[in-house]
Amino acid sequence: MQLLFVHDLILKGKIDSPAFAGKDKVSYGELQEEVRKYRNYFYTSGIRAGENVGLFSKNSVEFVYCYMAIVSLGAVVIPINFQLTVREIAFIVKDAMMSHLITMEGLMIDPVLSQHGYTQKVTQLVIPDFKLVLKQEVFSAAPALAADFDENQPCVIIYTSGTTGSPKGAVLTHKNLVSDAAAFGEMLPLTATDNVLCVLPMYHCFSWTCAVLVSLLCGASITILEAFAPKETIAAIKDYKVTVVYAVPPMYNVLARVGQSQDLAGVKYFISGGASLPEKVAQQFADKYGQKIIEGYGLSEASPVVALNPAAKPKYCSIGKALPGLEVRVADSSGQTLPPGMVGELVVRGPIVMKEYFNLPADTANALKDGWLYTGDLAYQDSEGYFFIVDRLKDLIISNGENIYPREIEELLYAYPSIIEASVIGIDDELRGQVARAYIVLAEGQSFNKKAVREYLQANIAAYKIPRDFHVVEALPKNPTGKILKRVLREQVG
Repeated sequence: MQLLFVHDLILKGKIDSPAFAGKDKVSYGELQEEVRKYRNYFYTSGIRAGENVGLFSKNSVEFVYCYMAIVSLGAVVIPINFQLTVREIAFIVKDAMMSHLITMEGLMIDPVLSQHGYTQKVTQLVIPDFKLVLKQEVFSAAPALAADFDENQPCVIIYTSGTTGSPKGAVLTHKNLVSDAAAFGEMLPLTATDNVLCVLPMYHCFSWTCAVLVSLLCGASITILEAFAPKETIAAIKDYKVTVVYAVPPMYNVLARVGQSQDLAGVKYFISGGASLPEKVAQQFADKYGQKIIEGYGLSEASPVVALNPAAKPKYCSIGKALPGLEVRVADSSGQTLPPGMVGELVVRGPIVMKEYFNLPADTANALKDGWLYTGDLAYQDSEGYFFIVDRLKDLIISNGENIYPREIEELLYAYPSIIEASVIGIDDELRGQVARAYIVLAEGQSFNKKAVREYLQANIAAYKIPRDFHVVEALPKNPTGKILKRVLREQVG
């Protein structure tokens, strides 16, 4: 496929075909016209090629208009998590050296920026305000991109969720994003007749690449929901005849417990990412709806999708096979490839790998080596080429010299009848260096029997892997994409 710029993807659908098919019904022709208007307005407002522009908005058609208009000017868009506080937003604004911030509502950010010594004036363009202006005024056409602007230019900076500290900005190019969308589309082919649910936050790479870019590339339609609410989501899937659903494990966990078997009968594909999908959740969902969830794997630094289960032959607990055009392998600590069945770090090379971390050369050098992206995830590959994530490298627990993989324990806890969520971390221990601690969420009306749980674990795993203690909590801390924040649990330990 000939490489395109990200904003060229809005040209792929037929003019009169629906680009958005939810409560906001917009054709591809109308999408192109709105992006043109936004582009002209942003240029008149001073946005220029090469500058970093913040985008702070919930899921909406306006998010898509803004994003495409920004990058069509050659500027770089920085989608910002709408759940962040002003202090956290200010960190990203300063780190990315922004002078323009597009937002759904005005933010009192200037005093915070001043406190941190950021003297650059930040102009806020408020979407509801300039939407009214666009209805009343016509702005001069913005110039075309410079002739030397190519697909290797930065398109977006994705700030990582900060699960391990301060967020870092992964710089992705137009080529990165379009390549990933095209490779994903080869593995999970969609057509113009498909209607894709976009309920995950658009600022997140998983949602943007899969639910938006892949859909536009195929000329499909997108049903946008602002946020996940079980009943409303099920109703939207039925009412708008959604055929493809992208969600994270906690969403599937809820749907497996609240929906009716016929509710999702019109959906062809259910895809999971963002965090590991527990086997119990996958099985319960398949039992209720008669369809297997297709699990994939990715990270922001890889645009983000690296691997996906084949729709015709998915494997439980596997992230599937590498997308077409990628090199993916399991490496030891010296970077050498390990044979099937052996655990090492998952590394990937190909056109989807980020350009760099923004203004962080040391972190970039640590993550990118000889063109290979070191993911920080421990994995192994089976004889059929399927990859299995064992755990995050940073989450590995070493007790008396023995490796403990928290996910192995978590899978067993999820399978226990009264437990609906579980997370295991390592805590310091004077004798063994580290031991495991489990945090669990019980099903409604259930009580915790520590003795019974310990006996259950003893029958399934070695004694040294069994958590020293168990903490029953009402909910586990998560980021907006459903990933459990083990950092927060560790901070609670002190």
